[in-house]
This record gives sequence, C-alpha cells and structure tokens, in this order.
Amino acid sequence: MKKSSLIMLVALTVVLNGLYNWLNNRPVDVGPDVPDGKLTSLSFAPFRDGQSPIEKVMPTPEQIEEDISLLADKTHSIRTYTSLEGFEIVPDLARKYGLTMIQGAWLTYELPFDPAKLSPEEVQELNEAKEHNHKEIKELIRSANANPDVVKRVMVGNEVLLRGEMEPEQLIKYIREVKKAVKQPVSYADVWSFYMRYPEIGKEVDFITIHILPYWEDEPLEVNDAVAHIEKTYKQVYEQVQALYPGKPILIGESGWPSDGRQRGWAVPSVANSAKFIRGLIQVSKKNGFDLNIVEAFDQPWKSALEGVVGANWGLLSADRTPVFPLTGEVVENPDWTNRLLVSTIIMLLAVAYYFKPLSQLPLPRMALFLVFAQLLASLLVTQADELWAASFNPFQSAGTVAIVIINTLLSVFLAQRAMAVLNNDSANEKLGAWLQAFYLVLIALAVYKTYTLALDGRYISFPYEMTYIAVTGVLGLIAMRYLDVRKWSARLLDFDSLIGYSQASPKRNRIIAYVLVIMGLALIAGETRAFLISRDFIEAHPDMAERFKLAFIYTVTNSQLLVWLASLGVLALPLWASGYESAEKVLFTPKSVEVTEHD
Repeated sequence: MKKSSLIMLVALTVVLNGLYNWLNNRPVDVGPDVPDGKLTSLSFAPFRDGQSPIEKVMPTPEQIEEDISLLADKTHSIRTYTSLEGFEIVPDLARKYGLTMIQGAWLTYELPFDPAKLSPEEVQELNEAKEHNHKEIKELIRSANANPDVVKRVMVGNEVLLRGEMEPEQLIKYIREVKKAVKQPVSYADVWSFYMRYPEIGKEVDFITIHILPYWEDEPLEVNDAVAHIEKTYKQVYEQVQALYPGKPILIGESGWPSDGRQRGWAVPSVANSAKFIRGLIQVSKKNGFDLNIVEAFDQPWKSALEGVVGANWGLLSADRTPVFPLTGEVVENPDWTNRLLVSTIIMLLAVAYYFKPLSQLPLPRMALFLVFAQLLASLLVTQADELWAASFNPFQSAGTVAIVIINTLLSVFLAQRAMAVLNNDSANEKLGAWLQAFYLVLIALAVYKTYTLALDGRYISFPYEMTYIAVTGVLGLIAMRYLDVRKWSARLLDFDSLIGYSQASPKRNRIIAYVLVIMGLALIAGETRAFLISRDFIEAHPDMAERFKLAFIYTVTNSQLLVWLASLGVLALPLWASGYESAEKVLFTPKSVEVTEHD
C-alpha cells in the first residue's frame, strides 16, 4: 500500500514540478513587432568565446563573414568601432550582404606625459598607443574614401573622453584631420552628458552621436520607464544642441538593455526586458523620427573582464550565434527550460530509487516532504550549474564553477541522507554531520568574500545567490522536517548543530560566523547606498543630501536581487546564531523518543 502511495506521490511531484516550470516559462508579450523584423542600425563586434581585443585574439575572416551574413536579415546597417586588426575586410563584406556602415576608428590613451617620470616600458606603451591612433585614423580615411557606397558615416573615437584617455583638444585634432580627408559626415560618440560638458566637440562634428543607456545611468530606471526616459533625454539634448549648433542632427549611437547580470536599482536585466526595451525604443524612434543604433549584435564574453556578467550580455544573438530573443512575436525567458526540467527530474527519480525502501515506510506527510525536498535540491542544482556555467567567460571562472557545482552536488547528497535520518527519527551520524559542517563553512566563507567585494565596489559584480541555492534550501528543509517532531516553533528548531547532526561544533564560533554574516549584509546595504550617493549625475539631479540619501536607500532596499542575497545570508546566519541552544547530545543524538504514527 505504501509503495503504491509513494509511486503516486512521485508522479504528482513530477507533474507539479513540470507545471510550475511550464507556467514560469510561458511566452510573454513584449510589445509590437519591429517593422519588417529589421533594425535600422546595429553595433557589430564579431568576437566569440575565447576571443578578445584586449588579449589581441581576433576573429578570423571566415568568422567575420559568417557574422555579417547572419545580420543581413536583422538590420539595414552596422556600426563598427575599429578599422584595424582584421576589420579592414568589413566594408567589402557589408557590400556583399547588402548592408551599409557607420565605420569607426578606435582611439585609445593619448594624454600629455613627462618621459622623465615614467619607466621606459611605460613610455614605449604610450608611444605605441599614439601610433595606434594614427593608424586607426589613416585606415578610417582610406576605407571611407574607397567605399563611399557602403561607408555612409564615420566615427572618430568612442567614449575616449568618458574613459579619461584623451583631452578634448587632441580629439578635435583627429576629428579635423578626418573631416578634411573624407566626404562622409563625421562624428564622435560618447555618453550624452559629455557633449554637454564639452560643447567644443559639438562644434567640430557634422552630427552629434550620443549614448543613452538607462541601465548604466546613475539613477537606473525600471524597464517600463526607460523608453520614456530616452525620449525625454533626447528632446532635452536636442533643445541644447539646436541652441548651440542649429540644424545639426543627432544620432543615438548606442542604446539597449542587458539580458542577464546584476540588477542596478530598479533596472533588472532579463531576456524579456531586453526585448521589451528594444521594441519600445523602436516605436518611440519611429514616432519621433530618431536616428538610432542598437547595441549590440552579439553577446561579447570578453567584456565580462571589464563589466562583469552584465557587460557580456547585450546582444541580439548569443556568443554561440543563437538568437537571444526574436524581433517579432512573443519571447520566452529561458527557451531551454525543458532541458533543465528533464535533468532535474532524472536526478530526483534517482534519489527516490536509492531511498525507495526507507521512503516507502514513512507516513505520507513525511514521504511528501522528502519528495518536495529532493525535487527542490535537484532543480536548484541543475539551475545553479546552468546559470554559473553561462556566467563563466574564462578558464579560471569555469574552474570555479566546476568546483562550486561539485561542492553543491556533494552537499545535496549529504542533505538527502540527513533528511532521511531526520524523517525516520534515526540517531545522528557524526561523520555525515562533520561533512555537512565542512561544506556549509566553505560556502559561507565564499558568501562572506562575495558580499565583501559587493559592498566594496559592486558595480560590475553579480549577486551570487545561485551559489547558496542548495545550502539555503537545506537549512529550510531540515527545519521543516524537525518541525514534524517538535510541532512547536522555537529556537530549538533552528540550532545549526542539531540540524546537521553534529555534536562537536563550537557554538561560540558559529555565533561569531553568524555575526559576520549579519555585518556583511549591513555593509552591503551601506556600500550599495554609497554607490548612488557619490554618483556625479545623481548628485546633480538631487543636490539636497537628505533627499539624495533617501532615494539612494530606497533604490538599494528595493533591489530584488540584493534582497534575495540578503535573505540567503539571513537563512545561513540564523541557525548559526541559534547554535548551542540545547545540547546536541540531548536533542538529537539519542534514539528516537517520539513514536512515528500514521497521523504524522
């Protein structure tokens, strides 16, 4: 009878888990389709996994051609950022596939320096940067003159003022050099506020190119407000530009939304939000006649070294060249959800097969609780592995992911063993308890380190809640199982040593760890709030300190990703704080004293 009940409960667990996943991955409406399914212009950088302009590992000509062919039915024009290092072939390929170009020259560090104050290596590096700039300008001029049918506009530099790598005077020299040599309109691209800060640049260019990226702004907005913000900002800039340079056109040279990464204020990266933003932006652009370039064609793994996970995930297509989302129709947040569901179901069924005999002897409520616990562990382990692997962009990160997944896999196995012992009211296994303590302490140490880096300067660091999925679920699950015996909420339920079944731990040490977790959580709130308070544009928008602090604090404590991470720290801290509430020997290390009956 109990075996048939177990089989029915297993089937019900599988069905409910499938239903939950199906409901959470239904296609969603993200706004009107992009007309003809094609953008006006799209930023193009053909770097793939393992390639990087920083490391000088460049795409092959064949890869560049393959990428341009993929874009032929997605955009009318592409914007490039360099004219060298293999990109010399881009104009010919653009012509071949019916695309036009906004061609750019990448300018890098060129500030005045005193050779006497620098090492010979530093002097050589600076001279090489200056030589690189001259080569970029020379090739931009050559390419524009050789391909006037394809290269419709040219861009002299990209955010070089924002990066602080060049003075406006030197930039103006390069702009004038290009303007004298080509017939195409010439511009410089930067964050919109830099054109307001350096109006002399606007006087030199033929059109103003501004970047408006609501996610990165000092006061990040919720995606539903971001498009209206673009419209408002454009009109403000337009009024100032027309006052300073009547008749000069404006190009929004970069605008987009990340599909993955850390949340900033109310700006949440997601596939659906990225699609919603781009489609909304296209509608606003069409309504107002904005000239617009979307960033970007492909996810760029190499940017993770500079901007974390979020920096690598702005593409219309992924790094392996599969669509992140379509420009028409509904969007699914995770198209591969069925694969996760299948793998997690298999893992759960293996756990059931392993524990089938003791499971079938449990009362129905305890049987059901174990199945839910096992399914949660399996689902979260698969999700953790998938998400962490997707956020691993170099061998070091990949190795870290493998280590974390191995630790959490072993932790899941040990938690399942502990759960079965608790549900059977068996005596605790000291060796198992020691392993559980060791794995928990390792993950807690990683959590403390991650929280410290987030609090110190977390702008480009994702909240690592995936790392503690299993540990947090283990704590909550074991508390629920112990409640079946105690039938009363008390500190006894929370005692960490009793939860894991280990009598040799130090309550004093555990409480110190709990206090450290709490302190790091408070430090994270303070660090996130401070990041808003010291932001230049945030200060200008809210000069009153009291108002600025209030808004900064609100943006911090309403950040859902931050709150999930703080909750994870709290779940880990509470049992440690309650450690030693009762002697583990007295509470759990004697054979069962409570008779388990059917009504349990």
